[in-house]
Amino acid sequence: MELIQHLSLGFGVAFTPINLLYAFIGCILGTLIGVLPGIGPVATIAMLLPATYALPPVSALIMLAGIYYGAQYGGSTTAILVNLPGESSSIVTCIDGYQMARKGRAGPALAAAGLGSFFAGCVGTLILAAFAPPLTELAFKFGPAEYFSLMILGLIGAVVLASGSLLKAIAMIILGLLLGLVGTDVNSGVARYSFNIPELTDVIGFVAVAMGVFGYGEIISNLALPEENREVFTAKVQGLWPTKQDFKDMTPAVLRGTFLGSALGILPGGGAL
Repeated sequence: MELIQHLSLGFGVAFTPINLLYAFIGCILGTLIGVLPGIGPVATIAMLLPATYALPPVSALIMLAGIYYGAQYGGSTTAILVNLPGESSSIVTCIDGYQMARKGRAGPALAAAGLGSFFAGCVGTLILAAFAPPLTELAFKFGPAEYFSLMILGLIGAVVLASGSLLKAIAMIILGLLLGLVGTDVNSGVARYSFNIPELTDVIGFVAVAMGVFGYGEIISNLALPEENREVFTAKVQGLWPTKQDFKDMTPAVLRGTFLGSALGILPGGGAL
């Protein structure tokens, strides 16, 4: 009962008109900066942090949260329109979102990404707020063995769900593991496979790899073709609201993603990846 009282008090503060305005401004600013590939929400907050100095603490925190979520959504915009993920969490959006954009359905793709992110974010936040103490205890019980099991499950899932050649899927997984070995060992502090290049001691950024695989791969592939045969997305974005069939198709995926994100989001260090 005390938890419900605290949540109602928090909602009462958050839903005041001035705080809703700051949340809206934060989302707009975060989205405008988040569409730039490779920046991410953390860098966006760092750049826009001075904008909150003159605000009350609660309003500043709400505005920073809006900036963060806006930057997260902004990354999906470039992923859908130009096949260039702006953030690591937007990588999967490239697979279906860009194909929808090429078919002239960029509007429903952008709306689906926004509605799905909003619903999952709200539900996940409420679950974490309501069940934070027991979930925190459960999260800290995860040790190396449990994390290793989750990684093995992810690798097996990548092989099972891969379309096309099974050999190519396994080869890409091995290549990803090799790229993940580059950097500084967190236990010993020894640089691994950095070849005396200082930049490689700080690991190979996942966003950089994703931009190379999706974005620059698409650019190079188009440049290799004659100009008249290049596939360039030029259709206008219109019809933002999804149809009834779109809602029917995306509801199971949104619910599934909400459940998985809420369950795995409590694990320390996992993040959106």
